[in-house]
Amino acid sequence: MSSQSAAIAASQPATEGLLSKERIVAKPGFNRWLVPPAALAIHLCIGMAYGFSVFWLPLSKAVGIEQPLECAADMGFFARMVATGCDWKVSSLGWMYTLFFVLLGCSAALWGGWLERAGPRKAGVVSALCWCGGLVISAIGIKTHQIWLLWLGSGVIGGIGLGLGYISPVSTLIKWFPDRRGMATGMAIMGFGGGAMIGSPLADALMKRFATPDSVGVFETFLVLAAGYFVFMMAGAFGYRVPPSGWQPAGWTPPPAKDNAMITQQHVHASKVWGIPQFWLLWGVLCLNVSAGIGVIGMASPMLQEVFGGRLIGVDGGIKSLGEDQLKAIAAIAAGFTGLLSLFNIAGRFFWASASDYLGRKLTYVVFFVLGFVLYASAPSAGSAGSAGSAGSIAAFVAICCVIVSMYGGGFATVPAYLADLFGTQMVGAIHGRLLTAWATAGILGPVVVNYMRDYQLGLGLPPSQVYNTTMYILAAMLVLGLLCNLAVRPIAQKHFMTPEELAREKALAHEKTGRNGEAAYSAEQMALIGRGGNPALVLAAWAAVGVPLAWGMWVTLQKAFVLLH
Repeated sequence: MSSQSAAIAASQPATEGLLSKERIVAKPGFNRWLVPPAALAIHLCIGMAYGFSVFWLPLSKAVGIEQPLECAADMGFFARMVATGCDWKVSSLGWMYTLFFVLLGCSAALWGGWLERAGPRKAGVVSALCWCGGLVISAIGIKTHQIWLLWLGSGVIGGIGLGLGYISPVSTLIKWFPDRRGMATGMAIMGFGGGAMIGSPLADALMKRFATPDSVGVFETFLVLAAGYFVFMMAGAFGYRVPPSGWQPAGWTPPPAKDNAMITQQHVHASKVWGIPQFWLLWGVLCLNVSAGIGVIGMASPMLQEVFGGRLIGVDGGIKSLGEDQLKAIAAIAAGFTGLLSLFNIAGRFFWASASDYLGRKLTYVVFFVLGFVLYASAPSAGSAGSAGSAGSIAAFVAICCVIVSMYGGGFATVPAYLADLFGTQMVGAIHGRLLTAWATAGILGPVVVNYMRDYQLGLGLPPSQVYNTTMYILAAMLVLGLLCNLAVRPIAQKHFMTPEELAREKALAHEKTGRNGEAAYSAEQMALIGRGGNPALVLAAWAAVGVPLAWGMWVTLQKAFVLLH
């Protein structure tokens, strides 16, 4: 045996544990369409991070029950963290969002390489323990009224679970669907956008069920959600399978490099991406696209109300001139608008990622930035036309925002396939994890631009209906910068790819299933039976397990959106 073969053999573990990657290598008869619902099961659970705002108002009166009980004005920050006799402010609870997405990006970047070697099952189990364990710790914090336990539980520990759960299926799906990379990642990442559509109305119903004269019902709701999510996430983690080394769909062959220079058949090691210009160009592409999209999502509800005011309910006057009942009426319409944006966010993840399989990843992002620039720049005109009372202008404004948000979601779903095209599939999960630091940055940049510009415009004395105009132009300018970054992307230089020896070592470290001498573990006939076949009832049941909750969430959201459409 050669020294290289000996090194590879030595790297293989003596035993295969329940969570080991060797245990989840697919066998002949396994259907690859079982993997997307496993990924969706995890993403639909951790996607509740988007819906945590449903808890803010109840938690802000957890002590006062009927009305928030204010803390003493002279109470310091650390005293408020442990105070049990007064309520938390919504602004303090809102820090959870920052912790969620900063920890998501950081944990994905830190442990992406470990995930590639440990496999998606182990990563999915750890994600379930962190996310659901974080909810339990938060529940204890609610019961004892210690806000620092909420930040630690759901924010920090749960945020780590978010990062690992988010990237756990990416590399696996791309390897199972090399012929439809965009569609595959779009299906999974669609679940992250849809998690709040299921979790928010479910949490609202649970809080009403558990509410008593002495409790707002959030403590019990967290525990029920933790238990339910744990079952779903563990089922997803144990549903993961990885294809054996060298597998590809029957009848499909990779396109020759000369036909598409932007799709490589070689592989870049994750440790090298920090020094590769294309990585930073894609980092800028994602950061700028997400920053602009978050800007619209974050201000969607107040923007619609302040831009159109009473015209949303057919009366003249700005938002400051409306009565309490009128304000409630337009708030209901704004809630429907937010729900409609959620639907387009989800649909965009699947639609645009699937379209990228035909358009190409680079051209898809050109569409995002060019069309996005036109829409962002047009939004102020649609808003100002609303002052004339045109129902058509309201419809145009809503349509603009819906398409913008669809491209925001599409950007998330398309970027893993873009990375796989450029950097290869061997370590795409780890590279994707590093790229998600752009998301963490955008999560700060986008809201800061929107909120500070709004306050600045109000400080200049502009009416609420006009304070978003400059903001939309700034976000449009961000898209121009993103377009320039995308146009500058070129194929990776040969020097950055792994050598055959480096690739063989990485495959060994990743415990990819091979024979004793490095040959394929299965014969050609056996390979042809992997990825298709199996029990159709099992495939149908797996899709129903995630499809039914998702359909319910969409139905509930559509009911809210009907208020706006009506």
